[in-house]
Amino acid sequence: MQNLSQAASRIAALLAVALGFMAPAGASDLVVGGKNFTEQLILSSMTQQYLSAKGYKVDLKNGLGTTIMRQALESGQVDIVWDYTGTALIVYNKIDEKLDQDQSYERVKQLDAARNLIWLKPSALNNTYALAVPQKRAEEDGLHTIEDLANKINQSRQQDPDKKYLIGVDFEFASRPDGLEPLLALYGFAFERSEVKQMDPGLVYTALHNDQLNVGLTYSSDGRVQGFNLKLLEDSKGFFPFYSATPIVRKEILDANPHLAEQLNVLSAKIDTAKMTEMNKKVDIDQLPIAQVAADFLRAEGLL
Repeated sequence: MQNLSQAASRIAALLAVALGFMAPAGASDLVVGGKNFTEQLILSSMTQQYLSAKGYKVDLKNGLGTTIMRQALESGQVDIVWDYTGTALIVYNKIDEKLDQDQSYERVKQLDAARNLIWLKPSALNNTYALAVPQKRAEEDGLHTIEDLANKINQSRQQDPDKKYLIGVDFEFASRPDGLEPLLALYGFAFERSEVKQMDPGLVYTALHNDQLNVGLTYSSDGRVQGFNLKLLEDSKGFFPFYSATPIVRKEILDANPHLAEQLNVLSAKIDTAKMTEMNKKVDIDQLPIAQVAADFLRAEGLL
């Protein structure tokens, strides 16, 4: 009986050592937040699974609207989120100055540091706006950039003034001061009012896929770009701002968890636009569960 008791004590001691090894010293409970669209649901699920594997106790609070998630981060209801430099510049800070990728990151990092919100290293995922055309049409017309599209439309109109081109955009982009009109002005082409189809963003992909539009406004890492065989036209004049996805953590959480920043930077370094587009496609087109897609990525990258 005594031997059994001593063995149980040794096993308990070994488990305690093992658990102590897995759990980071000083680690506290973490809450990962996320927005309410596919990419954000994947990123937040991925972060929860990754940090849980590192020994943290992690709760997930995603499915939030953009401003709601931001308020939750600022108020301490969530500790870690992924957000985009363009969103922080334009939506949170009302900055309409044209900045390049690095300038955008440094500006929002500086602004949020004053709020004790720390922007870690940005990933290579840039989920910005893009103009897209069906791949087949791009190949037939030799379209690689928005300039190519502008030249193609202008030349066609010279040959046939009655030629119609249809562009699909969401309601906001059609009217915002940094939206459709300045984009067309920069690239030197135009659409008549009847040629601009304002629609739900999701319908743009379907309309392009069904050849009901000539060109449409999309998001650069949306899975339907790959799933519907669309071609993103290069924004060679840099009209669209950068939306570099970056982990953001409250300072007090980083102070309490000294290895957390390094661990999240390792995760951030593994993510880019092509990988994210593929994951978005697996959820939106192939209908795989979000948690499975996130876990498969972590395993493939050696993070689980």
